[in-house]
Amino acid sequence: MNTDVDNSCGIAVKRNAWSSKKRSREGVRSNFTPAKKRQSALVEKCIANPEHSAVSQIKTEENRVEQCCSDNEDLFDGYDSIIGDSSFLAKLEDVEQKAEQHDVVTTNVCYDSLPSKNAVKQSCEEDLTDSIFTEEFPDTSLRDFPSSQLAFQQDVSNPQRQCSLGMESTSTPDVKHSKLTSVPAETLNAKKPVPKARRSMTDQLKRAMLENAGTSNRISKTALQKEAAMSEEISVAMQTIESVSKEGDLGPFFGLPSKVKDLIMRLKGIQDLYEWQKACLDLDSVKQRTNLIYSLPTSGGKTLVAEILIFKELLCKKKDAMLILPYVALVQEKVRGLASFGIELDFMVEEYAGSKGKFPPVKRRTKNSLYITTLEKGHSLVNSLIETKRLDNIGLVVVDELHMLGDGSRGAILEMTLAKLLYSNKSSQIIGMSATLGNIGDLQRFLRAENYTNDFRPVELKEYVKLRDSIYEVEPKEEECFRFSRLLAFKYSSGMQKMDPDHIIALVTEVIPQQSCLVFCATKKNCENVAGMICKYLHKDFLRHREKEKANLLAELRNGGNGSLCPVLQRTVPFGLAYHHSGLTTDERRLVEEAYSSGVLCLLACTSTLAAGINLPARRVILRSPYVGADFLKRSQYKQMVGRAGRAGIDSVGESILILQDKDKDMVKKLVSAPMEKCYSNLLHDGSKGLLSLILSLIGLNVTRSAEQVVDFMSGTLLSVQETQACPQKSLKELTLESIEILKQKGLIEAALDTPFEASLQVTRLGRATYKGSVDLSYCDVLYKDLSKGLEGLLLNSFLHLVYLVTPYDLVSQCKPDWMIYFTQFAKLSPAEQKMAATIGVPESFVARKAAGQSVRKSVDTLVVNRLYLALVLYFLLRETNLWSVSDRFQLTRGFVQTLLSSASAFCSCVLHFTEELEEFWAYKALLTELTRRLTYCVQAELIPLMEVAGVMELRAKQLYNAGYKTLAHLANADPNVLVKKVENLFKKQANQIVASAKMLLQEKAEALQEEFDDLLMLPVDLPS
Repeated sequence: MNTDVDNSCGIAVKRNAWSSKKRSREGVRSNFTPAKKRQSALVEKCIANPEHSAVSQIKTEENRVEQCCSDNEDLFDGYDSIIGDSSFLAKLEDVEQKAEQHDVVTTNVCYDSLPSKNAVKQSCEEDLTDSIFTEEFPDTSLRDFPSSQLAFQQDVSNPQRQCSLGMESTSTPDVKHSKLTSVPAETLNAKKPVPKARRSMTDQLKRAMLENAGTSNRISKTALQKEAAMSEEISVAMQTIESVSKEGDLGPFFGLPSKVKDLIMRLKGIQDLYEWQKACLDLDSVKQRTNLIYSLPTSGGKTLVAEILIFKELLCKKKDAMLILPYVALVQEKVRGLASFGIELDFMVEEYAGSKGKFPPVKRRTKNSLYITTLEKGHSLVNSLIETKRLDNIGLVVVDELHMLGDGSRGAILEMTLAKLLYSNKSSQIIGMSATLGNIGDLQRFLRAENYTNDFRPVELKEYVKLRDSIYEVEPKEEECFRFSRLLAFKYSSGMQKMDPDHIIALVTEVIPQQSCLVFCATKKNCENVAGMICKYLHKDFLRHREKEKANLLAELRNGGNGSLCPVLQRTVPFGLAYHHSGLTTDERRLVEEAYSSGVLCLLACTSTLAAGINLPARRVILRSPYVGADFLKRSQYKQMVGRAGRAGIDSVGESILILQDKDKDMVKKLVSAPMEKCYSNLLHDGSKGLLSLILSLIGLNVTRSAEQVVDFMSGTLLSVQETQACPQKSLKELTLESIEILKQKGLIEAALDTPFEASLQVTRLGRATYKGSVDLSYCDVLYKDLSKGLEGLLLNSFLHLVYLVTPYDLVSQCKPDWMIYFTQFAKLSPAEQKMAATIGVPESFVARKAAGQSVRKSVDTLVVNRLYLALVLYFLLRETNLWSVSDRFQLTRGFVQTLLSSASAFCSCVLHFTEELEEFWAYKALLTELTRRLTYCVQAELIPLMEVAGVMELRAKQLYNAGYKTLAHLANADPNVLVKKVENLFKKQANQIVASAKMLLQEKAEALQEEFDDLLMLPVDLPS
């Protein structure tokens, strides 16, 4: 750059003539030299030479945004490229020549007193004008500025607005003004009129670039980060997502926006990931989207890794994801937990459990969905997506508890689901979370997956056994397996010794009430007995520990039972104890779990089902005996139970103590030292029901059309991997061909000649209804006959007939009628209802004779009789909506009644899908739709909209309704802080989850309607021209 200097009147006015050579960073300091390197010299110059103070102030102001730059940083990389435009330079020279006619000649500038910051700012803006740029520069192309520069252009056209912003208009820290204000007032001369100076064009352009870079948003930084960080990161990333990588990164948190990390910290309280989690997320299999199985001990943090991968699929790949969980309670818990993430990150969370879930799912154009399903609903969901050719929309399938593949008929359903995914959707990724298995290699070959294994536990686990009055530490590597640790110090009276020969009281009182304890028992009755026995011998001080919260818990339990309260809980809860098994109602189970998690209850006596359910860790876990029911513990069950010991972030160590008798000592040694069990295919379980169902659905979905194709499909199953162990007598091909013949004999499939040379397979109408309704093959023909017979005289003035038709067949064997109760309740039916009972094969005379103990000459179908008994239980439950009174009336446990209700609602949904495929059953569609809804919630009609929200049970729904939250919209727009105040015993976290779930459900319904609206208005693609 060549510079001409005019020293007229003591003021240096520089005119720059640009050369094509890139400017040097190492030369004389210029106005674009980083502020930190020339700031001190500038201030000294202002003090020593007052004439230059104004100009110095101007330069200081102009370069305020440069304070954080270094000499080596090129703020204007590419800016010099404008010199290559000769037309632009010509125009620039023309403007510069005009500017010479208005050269500024400045005399000494004096000030009477030291100006304030705003005054200095204003004088600076008045001294320099931008008229050359805004008026005389003829190139209008530079006036089309990006939106990011509009703020600066407004300041150019309105200098007064600039002044009004003051020094706070920039977000860059300002340190210059404090130095300038330190200039002594006596060194300044009196103020004189000063002609306005004009910047050179090049300075103006540079200043424009600087001001645009430093223009402050009027919104605070905090607000901007909260509102815009997510969208900005996604916007920038999506522009390069194709060119950077196939997968795409949206931010620094394993390819996700930093907002995801903030949400995990805020909603889950997790500050950082464990090292194994980071390593797992950085695996090549994860980055390359190959299938993966990772195995860790219980409580190792497996779920968080899966959730991060799900977020990545939804946000980065813009694909739907599916999370398969083993139990309804786990699905509901996960829906509640992830709803808040869905609201914040703009994706849908859809529940598929029990009777909930739409098949096929709503097709969304603007959002992606996370389907959280049980094993059974996941299979139906995959079937519906294959049928509608939308399976490619699923980018990721995560299976929790992958070892459930070895769990009987449910394992067969999971294997069918995964085999269809592998065969029909090559692009989707399958992630399996599993406990440590002895044959993980078989699962790897089945899923074509890699394996990641780690023995990490956030809390150290120490395993012990108790034999007589001694505690031994488990050491599987030693010959004896057990190493003496200590003697129990608790003193027992003779009475206590008789009541508690296993010293359970001594073991639990070492940790409670300050810490928590789980006592696993072999039976449900044993749970209640142990809880009652312990509280008999606890000190009265236990009653005063969190006394108020325990009183509130009892009140809620009583309200949930409509005034009824379990006498065992009434006795144990004041001491901080409770039992937990399937005999509790859903409301009771939820209240007990929440009280234990919050520390109100310090001990739960429970069955093994708690270990497989939601995560309720404890400082100490006690196994009452090495049995589950009458069966000896499996190693996987043992590991699952003891894995609950140790609470991450609370305990430094967790302890498990297995109480054993001398007769069990050798078996327990094998238990603690044996390798993990192996997982085997269950397609041949229970008479090959799984294999038959799989083949039927494959043919119905047109996945396979011939016997050869079915055999080819079967080669990709876990059963094929384990063929030599699972079916040693016959080959898999023989079993497959035999199953096809069985389905033909049942009238579920048939052969159809497409061509003279090749016979193809197709499903019959009954076969299609069977697989679409997910009806057990054992009952499909019976169900068809019952529905057909029902049409002959369907009773419509009562729910009884419909309830009978949807009473689950598989529960009939679990309940034997009490004939006197049967007759008493039968007599309360209306004449029309009794006539209906006689029509299906249960006349009043038969029930009366059985109640009187008389013999019955005429044979009656036992299945029908017992099924009607269960139907009566459901019928009175629908009429009264009081589970406690109905269980008392029929002398059944409230847990069994709850299970019956849940199973009936799920089976009713299956029967509905079954009838939709058969034209003769058209009348059932509307009737069963409403019945499914009533069985699902079984409450007063006004509470149903509230109970649709995940996690809101009957008691909570009543509380919300009484507090004024009567609709879904009320909940979705509620303030969680207000909810906590208006609803008793509602914690802030629970309130947040309820509101988030309500918002998600409301969005889901609104978008479903919007999609339907859009479809109606969409122009048909096949419209004739």
